[in-house]
Amino acid sequence: MSAVIEQAHRLSIRVPLDGAVRELQGLLSRRLTAYIAGVKDAKTVTRWVNGETTDMRQASEERVRTAYEIMQLLLAFDSPEVVRAWFIGLNPELGDVSPAEALHEGRLKEALSAARAFAAGG
Repeated sequence: MSAVIEQAHRLSIRVPLDGAVRELQGLLSRRLTAYIAGVKDAKTVTRWVNGETTDMRQASEERVRTAYEIMQLLLAFDSPEVVRAWFIGLNPELGDVSPAEALHEGRLKEALSAARAFAAGG
């Protein structure tokens, strides 16, 4: 388990930002990725993916990289469908809010901890 956690973390640091956004969008949708990143316009996600803009607030980048790390961690143990459901479902580890909402609110450590708990129990 710790090797998978370390690998997911390494990937989240090394992945180009547009690649992380592209993969999140592919799994979660453009709107949900925008919500997690804390941007109002989902078209911003498309601009990031297409390289039309590389301007991203630090808080948005932190959310995107943490969401990407969580996605990589969970995909090591479950199907894309289960991982997507995990992001949008109410989570008891997070006070019954969805991980997507927790990430949007900047509760990155809590969301990562919830993902690790889910992966360990899976």
